[in-house]
Amino acid sequence: MSELATILAALALYAAAVISPGPNFTLISRLAMAGARSAAVGAMAGLAIGATVYSVLAMTGLALVVSRLGWLMTAVQIAGGCYLIYLGILMWFGGEGEADPTHAQPQPRPRDAIRGLRVGLLVELSNPKGIAFFVSIYAVAIPIDTSLWAKGVILAGGVSFEIAWYGLLTLLLSSPPVRAVYRCLARWIDRLIGTVLAAFGARLIAERL
Repeated sequence: MSELATILAALALYAAAVISPGPNFTLISRLAMAGARSAAVGAMAGLAIGATVYSVLAMTGLALVVSRLGWLMTAVQIAGGCYLIYLGILMWFGGEGEADPTHAQPQPRPRDAIRGLRVGLLVELSNPKGIAFFVSIYAVAIPIDTSLWAKGVILAGGVSFEIAWYGLLTLLLSSPPVRAVYRCLARWIDRLIGTVLAAFGARLIAERL
């Protein structure tokens, strides 16, 4: 397999995983619809950083080592599930202020982006399926003898795609028509998204119990 074919195959798998619904998609959607664009951009950066961490771990072989430490994976997965359930409960009951990291502020402020980055990073890293995903990608699509430059292109391409996808999602869902619908149905939309996040968290925990 040529280097170009390897790059295209890895990025195609990456793109399919990013586009598929999950906690990341749910988080960005809620922030964008609520008009918290600064927080959504911060969360997008946090997700990209987390994905980069997992990519580097997988490329260096460390992710495979971590994935084989059963007790560590169990601890991370349960902690991640608890965090997603926590976010879901906050959305269900309309948590305010600092207690709710996804709470939209009336006026964009620098700390909104920082809070969004923190939440995005935690959501990405608290999902241990990220390790399994990247290990699978690099085991299936990237031969051991792949050059360093090709791995660098795959890493940069994956992060760029993630930023472009969530950036587009933020632009679309923060548009006036979508926000108008959100304002009318905010309570129920928040509860639906909160339920989805909590369900993801519960499933993570159930898989380890």
